[in-house]
Amino acid sequence: MTRTKTLTIALMLFAFSATALSADYERTLRVDYIFSGTATSTEIAVCELSSFDGWAGRRHNMDSVPLRGNGQIVMRDAQSLELLYMTSFSTLFQEWQCTEEATRLRKSFENVFLLPMPHEKAVVSVTLFGFKGEITAEFEHTVDPSDILIRQRPVSEVPYRELLVSGSAQDCIDVAIVAEGYTAEEAELFYQDAGIAMNEILSHEPFRALRGHFNFIAVAPASKHSGVSVPSEGIWKETAVGASFDTFYTERYLTTLHLFKLHDLLAGLPYEHIIILANTETYGGGGIYNSYTLTTTHNPYFRPVVVHEFGHSFAGLGDEYYYDDQYSEQYYPGIEPWEPNITTLADFPSKWQHLLCCEPERDAFETDSLDLEAFVPTAPVADLWKQIAGGADPASFVGIYEGGGYQSKGVYRGYPDCRMKTNAAPVFCPVCQDAIRRLIEFYL
Repeated sequence: MTRTKTLTIALMLFAFSATALSADYERTLRVDYIFSGTATSTEIAVCELSSFDGWAGRRHNMDSVPLRGNGQIVMRDAQSLELLYMTSFSTLFQEWQCTEEATRLRKSFENVFLLPMPHEKAVVSVTLFGFKGEITAEFEHTVDPSDILIRQRPVSEVPYRELLVSGSAQDCIDVAIVAEGYTAEEAELFYQDAGIAMNEILSHEPFRALRGHFNFIAVAPASKHSGVSVPSEGIWKETAVGASFDTFYTERYLTTLHLFKLHDLLAGLPYEHIIILANTETYGGGGIYNSYTLTTTHNPYFRPVVVHEFGHSFAGLGDEYYYDDQYSEQYYPGIEPWEPNITTLADFPSKWQHLLCCEPERDAFETDSLDLEAFVPTAPVADLWKQIAGGADPASFVGIYEGGGYQSKGVYRGYPDCRMKTNAAPVFCPVCQDAIRRLIEFYL
């Protein structure tokens, strides 16, 4: 495909008709922030404002969020205070604040958020939450769309291919898959890996049933070196977005801290969700809600891991595995997690109570007493999965299973096993499928 034809298609995807839209936004406002602090302090600062043509974000439910997240951005008209847009997110910075390092060091992290460019002056408010739901930081600033210092970004010159075009950017959820650690000579390998990642995600319900609501593009920036950095082995490489293992000194945690660079590569392209594919055989990855998925491509677990991490970044699903050796807890008794697939039972009716198979089970939550054993099938997990494979109704195993969110006690998941728990699980469980479906419907 020629560069001219590619650019023409990109512009066609952004050819919005104001008469057909619920909100006639035609430009994107990119706000670059620096979040900094320690385990007990947080500061927010604007780094730069920029813009580019087109708005690939949602055009429905602009005044609400589907999940609380660990942070929210709200944009209001400066004069009328009308709520124009809001979104929620999580950040690597907030994860870092729970590490031991954060108790003795102050650090800063890049963060990028895409908002529809307002027609008039607007007030943008950023709020960050702690793991008990408390506000840890608030910041407010005014955006004037006529400000000469808002930089107009041209369409990225990085080569890309369309993997799936189900409709225009205004009608579909737009996902960009980005190459990391692929040299120019390895571009075709990346496009193959990007196709595998997309197809694997779309093979899982409810993505499979709703694939007609998604667009995917594969963006192929060339890295100087093949592979990614592995600090624990003294390996440092020059790559497209500077991804690195050993995040927070955790060997398999693969992330990038260079979000400004990442979004520079995507400027002007239709995207609202990002998947980064790292060209390495080493197992690892990460997923941050409404930020990005990052996973490695050439290890045996590529397929299940990219789906798992997309569950984090796209749907805000929590991890359902557990152990008790993390530095600090993230979920507390009496505080209901915002992630839709785990619960502390503080507000279980807001989670998957509606999926419990028996009416008496659902009604039990109207009382203060709760017999958890009544909700957990007694058959071993392996036997349950044999029954599922043999044709049993998967919904019959929806219940309340202790262990989730990295904690063996006090946090519960809705199913014996799930793609959010193990790589061996063949599917998202019914609880996660329900959460993903509701999120997609919110976007549309």
